[in-house]
Amino acid sequence: MSQELPPLNALRAFEAAARLQSVSQAAEQLHVTHGAVSRQIRVLEEHLGVALFVKDGRGLKLTDSGLRLRDASGEAFARLRTVCAELQQVQADAPFVLACPGSLLARWFIPRLDRLQRELPELRLQLSASEGELNPRRAGVDATLLFAEPPWPADMQVFELAAERIGPVLSPHHGRFAELHRAPVTALLGEPLLHTSSRPQAWPSWASRSGLDEKTLSLGQGFEHLYYLLEAAAAGLGVAIAPQQLVADDLASGRLVAPWGFVETPARLALWVPARQLDRRAELLAEWLRGELGG
Repeated sequence: MSQELPPLNALRAFEAAARLQSVSQAAEQLHVTHGAVSRQIRVLEEHLGVALFVKDGRGLKLTDSGLRLRDASGEAFARLRTVCAELQQVQADAPFVLACPGSLLARWFIPRLDRLQRELPELRLQLSASEGELNPRRAGVDATLLFAEPPWPADMQVFELAAERIGPVLSPHHGRFAELHRAPVTALLGEPLLHTSSRPQAWPSWASRSGLDEKTLSLGQGFEHLYYLLEAAAAGLGVAIAPQQLVADDLASGRLVAPWGFVETPARLALWVPARQLDRRAELLAEWLRGELGG
């Protein structure tokens, strides 16, 4: 005797019809046609080799076999519905863990965190920051916010939020600010440029997109992380390179200036979510982030 279960769609159609004592009501509940439910019941009867319903006047009546299967399937589906509801509640109660680079967290996210919590209180956001290479597949992380270049991996749902735009920035406290901030971009060729070890291609990428020969650039003091790089620039220690999003607040306050503007790179700021655990909260967060970045 085969221990294989019948097709689950057939069991689901039968359970609904038997519970509601109506094929029409079962079709309405399952959002399918009357004929679709009838066909699934016939598939189940053929699989089991027994009749589950017999005609009773203008309606249908459960056979003894149908009654047995109704009780068993009803109990099983009721239990499944209960467990699924419990699992959804556990997810809703758990915090949404977002990983992102520490520089992005400090310079862009934290200044907007209070507004995010007011506008998306159901998110219950928990932040996980790192300056190392982020792994969007790390256990315990619901989503990862980072700059990266397509193509995107098949096992991730990637919400593209904004194009990356990078450019040189300096402080009004810089010793040569009065000269530099009105000079053409070629003035940077003789300037020792601040840079980071975590993004060595930032200056060459900007130079090639700005019509400059990257080999003519002169790199000065290096920093391990972008956050320290931009703090050094704000202190007047030199000209730094940064994504526009991460210096937007500094530009608005006048703490930093971007005399030569920004150029777009192939990278995108994106929210990465493992496809296996995608939930509505990730979509809400992506929508909110797009609004903030667009603004």
